[in-house]
Amino acid sequence: MADPYAKYTRLRFDRPHPRVLRITMDNGEMNTADNALHGELAEIWRDVGSDPTVNVAILTGAGKVFSAGGDFNMIQENIDDFEARARQWREAKDIVYNLINCSKPVVSAMRGVAVGAGLVCGMLADISIATKDCRIIDGHTRLGVAAGDHAAIVWPLLCGLAKAKYYLLLCEQILGEEAERIGLISLAVAESELDAKAVEVAIKLAEGAQSAIRWTKYALNNWLRNMGPAFDASLALEFLGFTGPEVKEGLAAHLEKRKPEFPPASVV
Repeated sequence: MADPYAKYTRLRFDRPHPRVLRITMDNGEMNTADNALHGELAEIWRDVGSDPTVNVAILTGAGKVFSAGGDFNMIQENIDDFEARARQWREAKDIVYNLINCSKPVVSAMRGVAVGAGLVCGMLADISIATKDCRIIDGHTRLGVAAGDHAAIVWPLLCGLAKAKYYLLLCEQILGEEAERIGLISLAVAESELDAKAVEVAIKLAEGAQSAIRWTKYALNNWLRNMGPAFDASLALEFLGFTGPEVKEGLAAHLEKRKPEFPPASVV
């Protein structure tokens, strides 16, 4: 039987338990989401869902960083090329909906920095675990586009609308310890405990009553499905932003490591 995971180039796989598949994002020192990783994060949840040998998946990052956001070349491609922008929109949509609709529970283990497409999966995981000093940042408005990847669908539900607006509008970072306190993630643990805690939780899920666990996930995720229109609007507005002037300044500021100087407000 063919290995369904052999096609992946940015994701590594191992089995800390016979029924637990650990998925490790591995794309350079910072685990940035280039075109390949972005596409693989959209596809992997279909393969996990259809794999009869997997009861639970863990998502983590190689090295000291969970995910440092989108590759700058990919962002430039979104600005310049309609076909690339349309492909990235479709993949961004699939990352969210495929993870929500994956029948198997997913546990995330975040450390270092959690931004971008990796953060999408980390926050939408059924059990989200981070180190106490993990820097969680939704950086969209700092880049000059709307917070569309996942935030509108889940942040207000997890931590309330007031906190969600504060962190998403201002692009303020939140450390794992505070994220746990306000309900944005499930657990915050010491760095030395992160991997073991993720495996411990995953094994408990893997050895539990599978129909009961999967059906409970399905029912609970109707809260997220009900937010589909808000997510679709936010994602469309994010990708509309890639056609405007703000993202060009935002990207330039990132590349030049300076504070952005966005143009005056338009008619919106």
